[in-house]
Amino acid sequence: MVPPANLDGLSHTELKNLVVTLFEQMADQQRTIAALRDEITRLKGGPRRPNLKPSGMEKATDPKPDKPAGEGHGKRGSTKSKLTIHEERTIKADAPPGSRFKGYTSFVVQDLVIRPHVVNFRCERWQTPDGDMVTAPLPAGIDGHFGPELRRFVLAQYHQGQMTVPRLLTLLCSLGLFISKRQVVRLLNVGQDEFLAEAREVLRAGLSSADWITVDDTGARHKATNGFCTQIGNEHFTWFGTTDSKSRLNFLELLRAGHADYVINDEAIAYMRERALAGPVIVRLLEHPARWFANHSDWSAHLDQLGISALKVNPDPVLIATEGVLWGSVKAHGLLPNTVIVSDDAGQFDVGQHALCWVHSERLVHKLDTFTDAHRVAQSQVRDLIWKYYRALKAYRRRPTKRSKAVLVARFERIFTLETGFVTLDRLLVRLHKKKSELLMVLDRPEIPLHTNGSERDVRCQVTRRKVSGGTRSDTGRDCRDGFLGLAKTCDKLKVLFWDYLGARLAVPGCQDVPRLPELVLAKARSP
Repeated sequence: MVPPANLDGLSHTELKNLVVTLFEQMADQQRTIAALRDEITRLKGGPRRPNLKPSGMEKATDPKPDKPAGEGHGKRGSTKSKLTIHEERTIKADAPPGSRFKGYTSFVVQDLVIRPHVVNFRCERWQTPDGDMVTAPLPAGIDGHFGPELRRFVLAQYHQGQMTVPRLLTLLCSLGLFISKRQVVRLLNVGQDEFLAEAREVLRAGLSSADWITVDDTGARHKATNGFCTQIGNEHFTWFGTTDSKSRLNFLELLRAGHADYVINDEAIAYMRERALAGPVIVRLLEHPARWFANHSDWSAHLDQLGISALKVNPDPVLIATEGVLWGSVKAHGLLPNTVIVSDDAGQFDVGQHALCWVHSERLVHKLDTFTDAHRVAQSQVRDLIWKYYRALKAYRRRPTKRSKAVLVARFERIFTLETGFVTLDRLLVRLHKKKSELLMVLDRPEIPLHTNGSERDVRCQVTRRKVSGGTRSDTGRDCRDGFLGLAKTCDKLKVLFWDYLGARLAVPGCQDVPRLPELVLAKARSP
């Protein structure tokens, strides 16, 4: 920062602002130094500096349950009544002579039988009168030299149990199986097209029926390169997609749910105009009869033909036009019909009807660096106002009325137009006030959540997988990791055991049927 030429000529307010700016720069430098110290400490094997604890606004503003005094947790019921007895053993007692028999006392023990089971299928072969050979087919579920139960165990342990391949291999070998590491990787990645197709259908079912979705992303390593894993979901489904970008263009491509086309329609044109694409460019697109393009190559050739690719203006017409036709494709396939996208204010998620997470917004106030007692008092007062307002929003979601909506709008204006004298806090309040329509989307759509906690919970399994196993080396491995983690999360939300789901899809003998997850997602969305 270049100092003013004449400090004596500055007013009291200007001097105050200058000091606050210098304090902010000093705080940034201190954070940078602390991060470097943490990294040096980590490399030396020492303990790291603890992170700032979350504010706790969500839990603190939850309504307390109406429970009569003295009422404890409900009884869970008899465990024995929920069990299926597979074997009964009679234990003889060493009673002295003259004793009288008084029946039995029951003692139920749950145990687990894990052992290798090798089957030699002797398939009959017959030669027909025509000279052709007929061989009896293997039972359903047999694919290769490893049975469906073993495949289910490997998939469950790796994706749901978050085991690594070496540890999984050690476990299998210790149980008496003869299997190599390469074969374990094949069981995880090869021949999983049906699972990946179902994961894609889950996304399509969710996006076509959801009133709202929450989104988030986290870092992901793929082919020794840093990438990003994007989460999309709500209370009925979860889907993950790992790519090398986190741009809005990438997010729109993910929202197409596997469709590869580019569509010029009313929604695409509206998007382009909203993003300030030049009018003459829109006219060129509308004057040409082509409205649908099968893939990116066809779309790029169309832009070259119209001369749009050669334009060097701001905003980039190719980027905005491409985003527009991607949004047109999303709408053309019936996805996000009236769906609100709730995010943490990351720019790439700002498409369509967009709402902001209140927890992330309050966190900005919570994490402000304060330098004086007046700063700390102002920060505390504003946080208290936001917490009380957040509690009121929760109450509104339970019983929305026109009167309470008007009251909440006026209350928002009072809070976020305050002038506390803490310059950094005042600037933040101004910035949050500009997000009014997104923060108050809940007043028009009370069914949407006030936060993205669901996405943050969902994405933890990806973070754990990254910490345990690092990155993926092949596109198939990446797709299988994302697909199975998403299917496991979706099963959990639909109250379906992932173990039963795998058994049904792998045709494990005796396993009960599990409906297709997309059908369950649609049924959940339609139910009141």
